[in-house]
Amino acid sequence: MPRAKLRSPQRSIHSRAALAGHPLHPVMIHFPVAALMALVASDLGHLYTGDPFWTRASLWLAGVGAFGGWMASLVGLVDLVSVKGIRRLVTAWSHAMVAVVMLSLASLNWLWRLLGEALLPWGLVLSLATAALIALAGWLGGQLVYEHAVGVDLDD
Repeated sequence: MPRAKLRSPQRSIHSRAALAGHPLHPVMIHFPVAALMALVASDLGHLYTGDPFWTRASLWLAGVGAFGGWMASLVGLVDLVSVKGIRRLVTAWSHAMVAVVMLSLASLNWLWRLLGEALLPWGLVLSLATAALIALAGWLGGQLVYEHAVGVDLDD
């Protein structure tokens, strides 16, 4: 059975928030994503061992993930509102909406931990929900790059 071929865009959609032609948003998301995904592992480490180290690690991972994610989202927002080709894409708006919900949950998770609330059940639920939304936002971001050539230079 032949594989379906991805749509090939007519031309690239260039990022306005770029450094030397390299879009900044995809560069900035790696650490927040890693921190928020590691947060799930850290929560499970605390759940399994009861060691307070994991509580402190989770607080820091939640804070770094939320703060870094909001910084990356501001850069993504520049492209969303200032580049007509991106603004026209339903996928871009979907990616942005999922990211805002995800970052809101991540921020609530960090605040929950900062106030010293118990991990179970809500801290772990927030971490797992955030991880699921990261996966969805990442999939939508991949669609923007691979199907719509956002931030990819095909013009050469």
